[in-house]
Order: sequence, then C-alpha cells, then structure tokens
Amino acid sequence: MNGEPKHLAVLGAGSFGTALAVHLAGAGHRVRLWARNAELAQRMAEERINREYLEDVTIPPTCEPTSDIGSAVGCDAVLLAAPSHGFREVLRLFLQAHPGDRPVHLVSAAKGIEIETLARMSQVAFEEAVAADRDLRFAVLSGPTFAAELARGMPTTAVIASEEAAYATLLREMLSTPTFRLYSSSDVPGVELGGSVKNVIAIAAGTASGLGLGANTLAALITRGLHEITRLGIAYGGQPRTFAGLAGLGDLVLTCTGSLSRNRRTGLDLAAGKTLAEITGGTHFVSEGIRNSIAVARVAAARGVEMPITEQMVQVMYEGKSPRKAVEELMTRGLKSETEL
Repeated sequence: MNGEPKHLAVLGAGSFGTALAVHLAGAGHRVRLWARNAELAQRMAEERINREYLEDVTIPPTCEPTSDIGSAVGCDAVLLAAPSHGFREVLRLFLQAHPGDRPVHLVSAAKGIEIETLARMSQVAFEEAVAADRDLRFAVLSGPTFAAELARGMPTTAVIASEEAAYATLLREMLSTPTFRLYSSSDVPGVELGGSVKNVIAIAAGTASGLGLGANTLAALITRGLHEITRLGIAYGGQPRTFAGLAGLGDLVLTCTGSLSRNRRTGLDLAAGKTLAEITGGTHFVSEGIRNSIAVARVAAARGVEMPITEQMVQVMYEGKSPRKAVEELMTRGLKSETEL
C-alpha cells in the first residue's frame, strides 16, 4: 500500500466487488463492502466469508460488510462493482444518500455497456450526477483481474483511467498494493470499451475451444478479436496504444484463455449444444458478454464499425446459428490486408 490507510467503500458484493474489498482491506485500508441483499451482508459480517460469490476467501476484520449504502458517504473513494445492467440503479441510490455539498469520488469497476441506452458507465455516471446535482470525479478500473486471484493476493496489474490526470494519479497511488499494481491513463472510452468487448470475444474463444478447433484457431480469434476491439475503441475516441496494453490485449488474453473466465465457460457450453436458457438458468454467475454482445453490436453499428466475430456470436446466442457454421463463415469472408482497420 502506498501512503496512509484510507477509508474506502465497495458497492457490490459479487465476486469482483468482494475481491476488491478483501484485497484492499488486507493491504491496510478500512473498507465498507455494501451488499444490496441485507441477509447476505449480515451473513458476511457474521461468518467473515461470502459463500455465494467467493466462498474460499476470508473477509479481514478491517472490511465491514453492510447493507446501508449511506455508510459509503465520506469515504476517500467509492468503487462501484455492480454489473453493468445494475450500475445506474446502485449509483442512483448512492447519490441520493450523498450530500450535495461534497464531491463524489467514484471508481467504476464494471465492464459493460448499458443495453437500453448504449451508454458506457462513465456516461451513465455523469448523467446520474447531473440529475442528482452532484459534483463528480470519475475514474474506471479495468484490466486482467480474476476475482479469486486478486483476493488471494496473487500479483495482478490493472489500469485506472480518468480524464482528469491528477485524479488518475491520486487513485493509482492510493489503491496500489505490493501485489496489485495500477497504471494510470487518461483514455476513459478506450479502457471502458476494451473491458466490455473482450467479454464477447471470450465467448467466441470458448466456443472455438469447445469445438476442438485447436491452438491455431484460438490464436487467430484472439488476434482478430483485438482488431475488433481496437476498431470500435478508436471510433469512439479511444487511443490506439490502450488496446495493446492491460485494458486491451492483457484483459482479452486472460478472459479468452483462463479457466476462471465465465465468458469462456459460456462459449464452451454453447459448443456443447446448450441454449442460453440452460446456461443462465439456476446460477447468479452470468457472464457479462451474454448481455453485452447485443449492446456492442449496436454500438458498432451506430458508427459503421465492422465486427464480424461479435456479429456471429450474437447470431449463435440469440438466433440459433450453429457454432460450427459461425466459424465457417468467419473463415470464408473476403480476404484483405491484415493492416486494414
């Protein structure tokens, strides 16, 4: 940990929110971990474990589970780790509790696009701050970060991005620990889109692996997937170098190849012939790429960005296309120069 211990809040007690809270508390900060479900918050406080989302990791004494979102008011930084489809509602609840005479110090840890509005989380945050008449300082945290490994203190790196360079630097110094190294960036749209689109590409990677198509296919898919992410990111103002870094290539490789990846697992299930209803039924661990495939495809269409892998995955998941047919169509597209974006 760099500097003096801070008072931090994590809104969202899913696997990644819990991992952030556990890691930061273990590094010496005092952390409040907010759960919407009051029963879950009480069980975590009593048992010092999150059995629903991260059952093998002990919650340190300096981490306080709570269902009172007002307890996050006054913290040095608030990390919002709700899924993208719940981000707006949780932020709205927090802003209602936050006094109007204090700036809101917010870090988004969500990786997704709001499907109803096609807004990135930064756009959602500023919309809600304006509606609530609150002054907002915003940053996004993204990169190759499996929750279980972060919570166990395995060396992890990520990017903290803010259009306000001084704020990104402040958070970088505040939240970095000996095993959680942060790099600062000013590229908010690039970091957000890298974290969103890689989930869709990872479903495609899992599908290819589940079909037994081999390492050649997987390497090609990851590489061409990175082209899709880069094309879309640049179209929305992202910086090209971002997509060669942790929030682009790093996160993409992890999610496409790691055994803990829920998006990759979804692809494996699709290759095995399971439907979306079968994949999502009976579990609270739903991959972001399922919802975000539609949002990503719509965001791309709005700017005329060609994203063939994303388009094929939407057809496989929502239109009943055979995964093998999707791969065949990708391999038989018109030939072109590799450098074309």
